[in-house]
Amino acid sequence: MKRLIKFLLPILILAVGFGGFQYLKRTKPERPVAEFSERVWRVEAETLQPRRLAPSLELFGRVETPDLLRAAASAPARVARVLVRDGDRVEAGQLLVELDPRDFSFRLAQAQAQIDDLDAQLESERQRQASDQAALEQEQKLLALAADAVERATQLTRQRVGSQTELDIAEQELARQSLAVSNRKMSLADFPARERALRARLDSAKARFEEIVLELERGRVTAPYDAIIASVSVTPGDQVRKDDVLLTLYAIDGLEIRARIPAPFQDELTAALRAEETLPAQALIGDRTLMLELTRLAGEASASGIDGFFRIIDDPASLRAGQMLSLRLQRLAHDEVVPAPFGAVYGGDRVYLLVDGRMQGVPVRSLGSWFTETGEERLLVRAPELSAGDQLIVTHMPNAIDGLRVEAVQ
Repeated sequence: MKRLIKFLLPILILAVGFGGFQYLKRTKPERPVAEFSERVWRVEAETLQPRRLAPSLELFGRVETPDLLRAAASAPARVARVLVRDGDRVEAGQLLVELDPRDFSFRLAQAQAQIDDLDAQLESERQRQASDQAALEQEQKLLALAADAVERATQLTRQRVGSQTELDIAEQELARQSLAVSNRKMSLADFPARERALRARLDSAKARFEEIVLELERGRVTAPYDAIIASVSVTPGDQVRKDDVLLTLYAIDGLEIRARIPAPFQDELTAALRAEETLPAQALIGDRTLMLELTRLAGEASASGIDGFFRIIDDPASLRAGQMLSLRLQRLAHDEVVPAPFGAVYGGDRVYLLVDGRMQGVPVRSLGSWFTETGEERLLVRAPELSAGDQLIVTHMPNAIDGLRVEAVQ
């Protein structure tokens, strides 16, 4: 009996334990099913309206002038008067600097004396020519008489009436007279050459006189056009040499702006200029906007880009050579473009639209910056998938992916 109880007791304990476990399992409370909800991100969106717009290009330029004039001294002289200072605006014909005219007077007197001397020599040659012509007639008569004397002496010698000595004397006289006639003719023939030489020397003296007169006139330096005085290099009393710079000035209307254009835009702007397209630009000076226009590109380029030259359309009186400016060049306009905030463009080539409460990526092409009337800078993008009325997500989302759940807020 005891042996039976020892055998059945463990089995009974196991059966009671298993039954209790099944009871507890069946009577345990049921765990509610977990419900997962998708997070909704709140974003701002803008309604698209594609239109024709021109992208802008921000540049930095320098005011330059191809008409920088260096007024130099016309001759060695002392500076008598300086009537302008650096930065003065002058009008055409205004006297700027004057050299002492007394430094030119003695040179003018010397040149005039040389002219008078050559005039006198030329007149003397003319009188000599007239005298030679009159003397030639008399010498030709004397030559004829000498020839007759030789003939008579020859006849008398043949008749043994005259002596050989008388014949020799007559022949010598004939030879001397022949030589005198020949010299006189040579002098008459040489007159045109002597006259041309004196006239050449006289013309040279007159030219020298006119040169000194011109130097004297240029000793009064006047403005050739409306200009700005860039610098003044002398003061009254300075002794200057010929070609020493007195002052520099430049034409107000000759100012232009040189700006470096990045290499990626060189082909576009070159083609636009060849097609004679108008490429306006603006420069901000204080609270005033200066209107410009791109007129040409430099003849040399580098890896970084090429220099462009801008014509100033408005009054350039407030500009000065060497002044640095920031300007905004308006490039060629494009159709069906959208001005998007920079935060709405991812990687420069992708934006997201709000479609049925989710983000939908659209690849785009960036065309450049564009500025609103309030001065806000935006990026012009274009894509065939962008249509009027689409909702562009302008809130920058670090976790932006296609299909992300979003909600538009004002």
